[in-house]
Amino acid sequence: MNKSEAEARILKLRELINDYRYHYHVLDESIMSEAAADSLKHELAELEKQFPELITPDSPTQRVAGKALDKFTKVTHEQRMISLADVFSEDEIREWVTANEKLSGPIQEYFTDIKMDGLACALHYQDGLLMQAVTRGDGLVGEDVTMNVRTIENVPLRISEPGHVEVRGEIVIFKKDFDELNARQRRAGEKSFANPRNLAAGSIRQLDPKVAASRQLKFMAYDLVTPNLPKHSEAYAKLRELGFRTSGEDKVFSSLDDVLQEIKRLADSRQGLPFNTDGMVIKINDRVVYQRLGIVGKTPRGAVAFKFPAEESTTKVRDIVISIGRTGAATPVAILDPVVVAGSTVKHASLHNADEIARLDVRIGDTVIIYKAGDIIPQVKEVLLKLRPEGAKAFSYEEALKQQYPELEFERPEGEVVYRVKGENADVVLKRSLEYYASKPALNIDGLGEKNVAALVDAKLVHSIPDLYRLDVKTVAKLERFAKLSAQNLVDAIQSSKTPPLAKFITALGIRHVGAQTAATLVNSFGSIDKLQDATEEDLLKLPDVGKTVAESILAYFADEDNVKMLAELKELGLKPEHQDQSQLPLAGQSYIVTGTLESMDREAAEDKLRALGATVTSGVTKTTTALITGNKPGKGKTDKAAKLGIPTMSEQEFLRLIGE
Repeated sequence: MNKSEAEARILKLRELINDYRYHYHVLDESIMSEAAADSLKHELAELEKQFPELITPDSPTQRVAGKALDKFTKVTHEQRMISLADVFSEDEIREWVTANEKLSGPIQEYFTDIKMDGLACALHYQDGLLMQAVTRGDGLVGEDVTMNVRTIENVPLRISEPGHVEVRGEIVIFKKDFDELNARQRRAGEKSFANPRNLAAGSIRQLDPKVAASRQLKFMAYDLVTPNLPKHSEAYAKLRELGFRTSGEDKVFSSLDDVLQEIKRLADSRQGLPFNTDGMVIKINDRVVYQRLGIVGKTPRGAVAFKFPAEESTTKVRDIVISIGRTGAATPVAILDPVVVAGSTVKHASLHNADEIARLDVRIGDTVIIYKAGDIIPQVKEVLLKLRPEGAKAFSYEEALKQQYPELEFERPEGEVVYRVKGENADVVLKRSLEYYASKPALNIDGLGEKNVAALVDAKLVHSIPDLYRLDVKTVAKLERFAKLSAQNLVDAIQSSKTPPLAKFITALGIRHVGAQTAATLVNSFGSIDKLQDATEEDLLKLPDVGKTVAESILAYFADEDNVKMLAELKELGLKPEHQDQSQLPLAGQSYIVTGTLESMDREAAEDKLRALGATVTSGVTKTTTALITGNKPGKGKTDKAAKLGIPTMSEQEFLRLIGE
């Protein structure tokens, strides 16, 4: 992205983030999830890091939160209430450590605590009495909410500490109390509250303290500003001594590796905590060092907030491709810029059908909010229209079908939302996929030809490829075409196909435009199904013989929920494709073409033998062709082009010597 493009993107991001922040921090309304907003803010911060000359004082990265409301008295904080910089990966944490150690020397101790999701507030005590409670506001000026905070049961009205004491913490509503409150709202026929954080903030900002008193608010202390103790861990101990409740999750570590392990522990256990959380705070425990490091921009150098994998995030739609499933149904898939959602990298998301695309009005180039349904299947939640690029065209489903599948006709049966291949039904498509899976170019399963496939499907014994591996002799032998011996032979042949060469298995999947040679290319490049499944369009387009059509077809296949489920089932059933490193084989790096009829074997077998020795087999003669293998009646076009380019020809006998037969 050049500077001009970055500037345009930054302006749009700032506008949307400011709109979100105004609703969230000032009006206590939410126009998108906090996880989605965090993703946008992280993108903005990264762009500004790349182009620091584009940073302006009014950027959302340069302030802490929203403005104070006029309905409460405004109060200037004695010490600014700052926010922490967010980090999203182990690498970013290590970069933070490295940067601080360059300034202050080795870090001796780290202090960690859970990051609570509530309303930040400062409590001021004078000679033991609670005198004032102030919200964070914009970090410099907050709102006096003392009367409401006094209604919170776990806020001490008196503490045993003389002089001035300032305690900071989060005002939260526990998940259990939030659920009970919403249940009462529903019983009373009133509207349910959206989330605990907004409810806590809204309760504190009620003019009538009785409202706050009715909401089961909690104050969870996270900092003791004054007195200024030497360590954060000592401050927490003092807070508890004074009668304040903390999260109970604070710890001290001398090793960064232990800090990283703590992140994993909290990520796994956070659902069991009584309050909502979206991350873990990491601080340099030594407050002298912490304070000496100072502030950069609007955040302290000595602390960061690690954000747990978001359940939602934002990304861009790079393409929309259509996958043809085993039933002939055409399913649209959004190809995305890779983004981490709920702990895993998402590169595509199902768009379900044409109606869903129209409802979302999703277009190529759009920025969208992605979430995982049930933490498994990526979905598009919303299109961020304010970030739509100029000239983005509405997606035409029927035009896309014609472009991606020019050889097929589609129809949308009356009353259905799904387009299907015209004239096909689920059983016909299933039979074809099973026949191809068992064919010679694929897994070559003896006895699983057209008639036996039809018998198994018609008897409702096989509804998918994984069902083949669930067949038993007793069940198969009951079919009209089988006796006990033939049933045993078929089941044995199927079971023996559980460790096929990886290239054969990829061929067997029947991915459109992926034949034996393309499968071999994919295997040589990725080495496993898992790595191929994780490939991006850019990864695929780098490969020889893989153009946009083939790349889109591969992406669509692995984005189809049915295909992903099928691959998982095959793995559970013990299917383990094997991959052999081709680079050390005798014919590695060589390229051949077979033309004409061979007497010793058919062309497919000859090509398989060449690939087994590491060679590439192509269909057209080029300057990089090693030799043209000719049988009876070779193709004149191929022999003429080989002669023109000076490519040697090889007889069948020479070919047999080449492969050692």
